Amino acid sequence: MAESTPRAVQPEPEESAEQVQPRSRRKGIVLVVVVVLALAAAGIWWRSTYSEDTDDAQINGHLIQVSSRIAGQVVKVEVQENQVVKAGDEIAELDPRDFQVAVENAQAALASAEANAAAAQVNVPITSVNAGSTLSSANADVTGARAGVSQAEQQLDAAKARVAQADANNTKAQADLARYKPLVAKDVISKQQFDAAVAAADAAQASLADAKASQQAASDAVRVALEREKQSQAQLKYAQTGPQQVAAQSARAKQALAQVKQAQAQLDQAKLNLSYTKIVAPADGIITRKSVEINQNVSVGQNLLTLVSLQDLWVTANFKETQLKHMAAGQAVEIHVDATGKDYKGTVTQIGGATGSVLSLFPPENATGNYVKVVQRVPVRIDFTDLKDEDSRHLLRPGLSVEPTVRVK
Repeated sequence: MAESTPRAVQPEPEESAEQVQPRSRRKGIVLVVVVVLALAAAGIWWRSTYSEDTDDAQINGHLIQVSSRIAGQVVKVEVQENQVVKAGDEIAELDPRDFQVAVENAQAALASAEANAAAAQVNVPITSVNAGSTLSSANADVTGARAGVSQAEQQLDAAKARVAQADANNTKAQADLARYKPLVAKDVISKQQFDAAVAAADAAQASLADAKASQQAASDAVRVALEREKQSQAQLKYAQTGPQQVAAQSARAKQALAQVKQAQAQLDQAKLNLSYTKIVAPADGIITRKSVEINQNVSVGQNLLTLVSLQDLWVTANFKETQLKHMAAGQAVEIHVDATGKDYKGTVTQIGGATGSVLSLFPPENATGNYVKVVQRVPVRIDFTDLKDEDSRHLLRPGLSVEPTVRVK
C-alpha cells in the first residue's frame, strides 16, 4: 500500500501545467487583438474626426497658349515637342526685315517732327518780339497819319482861301478891263494902260486857275491822308492781335511737340513689333501641341503651341459636401502623389463657390419631379507649400492623381 500510493499521485501535476500554458497564451493573443482593434478604432476615429481626405483629386496647372502678336513668316523654330524650356527661351522667330524698315521710317519721322518742334519753339519769342514792335510801329503810323490828315486839311483850307483871293482879284481885274474897253475906244486912256489892264485881267484869271488847281491838289492830299489813316488804323488793329498771334504760335509749338510724342510712340510701337518677331517662352514649362513650322505664315493671335507651366501647380480636390463642415482656408494638408509615391505639404486656399454638377457644361435638371438626393462634391483648391524643395526636378505634372488629407481640427 505504501508503494502504490506515491506512484498513483505523481503524474497529476504534469497534466495541470499543460492545461495552464495554452490558456495563458490564448489570453495574450486575445489581449493583443483587442489592443490592435482598439488602436485601429482610435485611428479611424481620429482620422474621421480630425481630418478629411478624398481620392477624387488631381494636380492642376496653367496651360499657356503661345501665339504670335504680329503677322509674319516663320524663319526659325527652336523647340521640339515635349521639350523643357525656361522662361525667356526663344521658341520661334518671324522674318524681321519688314519690321526693321518700319523702325527706320519711324526714326526718320521722329527726326522730322523734332526739327519742326525746334523751329516752332524758336518762332514763339520771335513772334512775340515782332508783335510788340509791329504794335508800336502801327501806333506811330496812326499818329503820323492823323497829323498828315490835319496838315492836309489845313493846306486845303489855305488853298480855298487862295482860290477866294484869286477869284476876287480876277473879278476886279475883269471889271477893270470891262471899264477900260470903252475908254480906250474913245482914246480916253492910252493904249498902254489898256494893255496893262488886259495883262492884269489875264494874270488874275491865271492866278484863279492856279489857286483852284492847288485847292484840288490839297483836296486830293486830304483824301490820300484819310486813306493812309484808314490803312494805319487797319495795321494797328492787326498789330493789336499780337498776343493772339503769340498764342497761336505757342499752340503750333505745342502741336509740334505733340507730333514729336506721336512720332516717338510710333517708333516705340515699331520697335515693339520688331521685338515680337522673336517668340519666347513666357514661363518655365514643357512644349506640347506644337503646330508651328518653318516658312509658315502666321497671323495675329494664331496659336502656335501649348506651354504646360511647371512653376505654379495646385491641387483641385473634390470633397463631399458632408466633409466641408469644419473645412476652411488656411488649414494644413498632406498630399500623397501616386506618380512619385511621396507626400507633399500644402494648405487649403479656396473652397469652390458651387458644386461640380452646377459648374458642369450641362447642369442636371429635374423636370419630372422625381428627386433622388445625391451627395454633391465641391472643388477645393489646395496650394503646395514645399515644391521648391520637394519638386526641384519638376516631376509633378498637371493631371496627376493625388490623395489630399486636410487637418480640419
